[in-house]
Amino acid sequence: MVNVKVEDFGSMTDPMTKQPKTVKVITLTNDHQMTVQVLTLGVNIASVRIPDKAGKLDELSLSFDTLQGYIDTQPAYIGATMGRVANRVANGRFKLNGQEIQVTKNFKDKYQLHGGFVGFDSVIWDVVETLANGVVLRHVSPDGHEGYPGVVTCNISCTLNDNNEYRMQIEATTDKTTCVNVTNHAYFNLAGHNSGKEGLGQHLVQINADEIVDTDLDQIPTGKFVKVENTVYDLRNPAKMSERLPLFAQLPIKGYDNCYCVKLDGDKTTRIARVEHPESGRWLEMYSNQPGVQFYTSNNLPDVENGAAAMSGKGGAKYVKHGAFCLETQKYPDSMNHENFPSIFLNPGEKYYHDVIYKFGN
Repeated sequence: MVNVKVEDFGSMTDPMTKQPKTVKVITLTNDHQMTVQVLTLGVNIASVRIPDKAGKLDELSLSFDTLQGYIDTQPAYIGATMGRVANRVANGRFKLNGQEIQVTKNFKDKYQLHGGFVGFDSVIWDVVETLANGVVLRHVSPDGHEGYPGVVTCNISCTLNDNNEYRMQIEATTDKTTCVNVTNHAYFNLAGHNSGKEGLGQHLVQINADEIVDTDLDQIPTGKFVKVENTVYDLRNPAKMSERLPLFAQLPIKGYDNCYCVKLDGDKTTRIARVEHPESGRWLEMYSNQPGVQFYTSNNLPDVENGAAAMSGKGGAKYVKHGAFCLETQKYPDSMNHENFPSIFLNPGEKYYHDVIYKFGN
């Protein structure tokens, strides 16, 4: 049985209406001491707590005690849901029905990242339904927002069950042909959110993918794919992060930040990845119906080893470079500019459907 509780978390200026609006926190708790908290700000995964093999509870997701913590660290997208189009759009441009569309360029005026200046992560979603085991949240993105055509209505069902599965079912419709590619940017550390680089190093990561999307130094796809065999990117068998991350020292990007082309069972929701932390006994399995998953090892969090101040997290935790991982299920980055990539174009009368399950165990 799952308990659902909806409470006020704080108030902020709604970036869409410019009026004050209350942000809610939804707490889902099952019979196995697993708790998930979701904010209506950005459908943010604000807490995941499960016991370790000895029964000790810990916070596993990077998160903050206050609403201001999320606002102040927005460029890191901690816990947030991204859209309309997650990941990168080269030059902020693409062609749609023969017409060139220019969207906002929120990353150093070079390209669009994670939906633009005010993406799905930055808006306050409405609770439109309370379920027996979760909630349904909705955001209506207006025509022309961040440069994208069409009014997009997006509903996200957030649920928890007694199998320790937190599930997001993302649906979107549009009144004009547009692009939709949504993901969530939760940062996890199964050793505990405050265990840092040492904790992440103890993790074993396995992703069911033979290829990654090839990118340039700005992480913009070239349109090609790279076989992972005999490379640092090969995660087909469990790989220990403390052995893999040092291998990136001589590479331009200092850690994993790659879109893996996962193996799906048709269009079914398929197990695509597993992460284990042997010391605590905790593990996470990811299930998705999306063809890609961006694996990211927090390369851009503060580099305390080179003098940066750590990011202050929940309960005084210190969040640092290589102190957590993200598995962001999605279609490939910049898909609208590559005909050989899975399409992210959405037409009137069609429904975008993205299913992702985070299954935890100990």
